[in-house]
Amino acid sequence: MTVDSWYHEKESAWLYRQVAAAEPDPHKQRLFTQLAAAAEEQAAKWEASSRQPQSATGAAGRVFAPSLRARIVAMLLRLLGPRAVRSVLTAMKLRGLSVYSAPTAGGHAMPTTLSDVGVRHRGGLGGNLRAVVFGVNDGLISNASLVLGVAGASAPGAYVLVSGVAGLLAGALSMAAGEYVSVRSQREMYEYQIALEREEIAEYPEEEAEELALIYEARGVALAQAREVSQALLARPEQALDVLARDELGLNPEDLGSPLGAATASFLSFAIGAALPLAPFLTAMSGPRAVTASAALTGVALFAVGLAISLFTGRQALRGALRMVLIGGGAGAVAFWVGRALGGLIH
Repeated sequence: MTVDSWYHEKESAWLYRQVAAAEPDPHKQRLFTQLAAAAEEQAAKWEASSRQPQSATGAAGRVFAPSLRARIVAMLLRLLGPRAVRSVLTAMKLRGLSVYSAPTAGGHAMPTTLSDVGVRHRGGLGGNLRAVVFGVNDGLISNASLVLGVAGASAPGAYVLVSGVAGLLAGALSMAAGEYVSVRSQREMYEYQIALEREEIAEYPEEEAEELALIYEARGVALAQAREVSQALLARPEQALDVLARDELGLNPEDLGSPLGAATASFLSFAIGAALPLAPFLTAMSGPRAVTASAALTGVALFAVGLAISLFTGRQALRGALRMVLIGGGAGAVAFWVGRALGGLIH
């Protein structure tokens, strides 16, 4: 192994401690503290192996310092909490994140020991933070391409500005409407399935308890114990309904946000990204200077978005940022030259 193995374990241990510090639940705190200790133990093994004469790991004597990415993740943990940034933590290759998605039912406890980690693990790269980042990216690339295309046709600055504002509003409203319909439809589907499940609990409680027991048995719980848990749970219908929605239907009410809130977040994130290429045209700049400034500002913003996306993908940050600049820059360049060609035909 190389020194990267030692560093990865040290950084994992550091992040586990950050998660534990940000986690209010004592059971989850204990889990991530145990994971930090296990990672430190593994790092110590890599360091010990590097002291052997035949070893080429180079870990011995190194002083650990968390990377910039890890520091950003720690800041997000403090601001938003572990559950909100679990997709980022997944990209950092942390274990034990099933505690934020795995169901809890009566005596069927969440994982609290190292042997439980990884059972029923579901990574889930979704989340509001990720949606905001990609919303900004969509607005940035689409409106920058529009602005550069109109500017390439040699249109006056006022025309470019009006076109950009129209593109911002059209794109943001379209994104908001689509998000509202999507989340509203999800909620309606959830409410319909929950209503059916409520009727089944009332009419066939024994059958529902047996189905739930078989689900827990498939997850490794002894059938007798699973039946005890499910029978006790069905004695409290509302709690049973919530658990059945998660375990039997695979629905998580916490993952379904407000349609209006989702639409607002989508509108704002797209609008923020779409507004950046317009900024130079709102100043005294005009002509080629404004176009150049818009392209430069867009390039810087694309670089920042690429860095942010790397938090979710786990890929090398610089490579991801440069790739985003090339993709967005390529789209803008094509739009500019197509606009110039069309402008030549029109004029």
